[in-house]
Amino acid sequence: MNFASDNWSGAAPEIMEAVFRANEGAVPSYGGDDLTKKVEAKFAELFERDCAVYLVTTGGAANGLALSVLTPPYGMILCHEESHVQMDECAGPEFFTGGAKLLPVAGAAGKLTPAAVEKALAGFPDRPPHGAPATVLSLTQGTECGTMYSVAELTALCETAHQAGLSVHMDGARFANAVAATGAAPAELSWKAGVDVLSFGGSKNGCLMAEAVVFFDKALARDFEFRRKRAGHLPAKLRFIAAQLDAYLESGLWLKLASHANAMARKLSGGLAAIDGVEISYPTEINAVFACFPDGVAEKLREQGAAFYPWITPGDPASGRMQRLICSFKTTDEDVQTFLKAVSKLA
Repeated sequence: MNFASDNWSGAAPEIMEAVFRANEGAVPSYGGDDLTKKVEAKFAELFERDCAVYLVTTGGAANGLALSVLTPPYGMILCHEESHVQMDECAGPEFFTGGAKLLPVAGAAGKLTPAAVEKALAGFPDRPPHGAPATVLSLTQGTECGTMYSVAELTALCETAHQAGLSVHMDGARFANAVAATGAAPAELSWKAGVDVLSFGGSKNGCLMAEAVVFFDKALARDFEFRRKRAGHLPAKLRFIAAQLDAYLESGLWLKLASHANAMARKLSGGLAAIDGVEISYPTEINAVFACFPDGVAEKLREQGAAFYPWITPGDPASGRMQRLICSFKTTDEDVQTFLKAVSKLA
């Protein structure tokens, strides 16, 4: 009964096979190999646009390095108060940007609105040299609360940001889950809506460790290769990251894996909602379920071997009662049914 995180689930067989294939022979290092160039071309095809693509090993590095390009050290990044860059990266964005300020903004179910962004900006009027100038809006798709932005919502947010002179960064650790759930084209959920830079995740959806920073305006990436190298995130054997993403994007594997995880989460959410005393806290739109159990049930489930985490954040509407359960490409129907039976018996 493992619902702790999609990070717990290892790698998909197709990804492992690709890594073993990449181990054959000797090829140029630091991204000078043909496989890395092939993956860069795949991203251009996927997003229907020529773009600059840089591979890294972690989502934290992807986010921090992407933001470092978009803001000076004295700038200010607006983000949701429950976002990963705010809550879970140990001040990584501040480190990579050289000290840029994060401004957490509240929003229901992990989502920001144009009105909330405008209000936050209004609270920091232009006061040089005393006030940090707003430089970036960072959005998460899908969100930390298991919800997602529609194309229309993204477009409105990006328009608000651009009108205020802000660039737009998207944390796409679960971008695959959002694309699979909406059915929208990757381009529609990114640059066509106004996103300038995307942190494209693979590690939560079947890769070993493979993330990409995608610049839709190649001019923005003018010094990124130096930033990546200086930060220690340019592996000598970059082909092994490229191999993962090559297999990941081949024949829609990334969407197949994400669709399965989403479907398991819907089953889990629907089953929990039917149990007396269990409350579903947020709409289940991707592969994450947020629920409140009757008193003592969560603890007893963990005693029986279930793995999931409490979800306590600045915007917690449940006063510490909420639990987060994540499904992955490896979650089975049996896993879901076993957990539901345990909950039903305890509740």
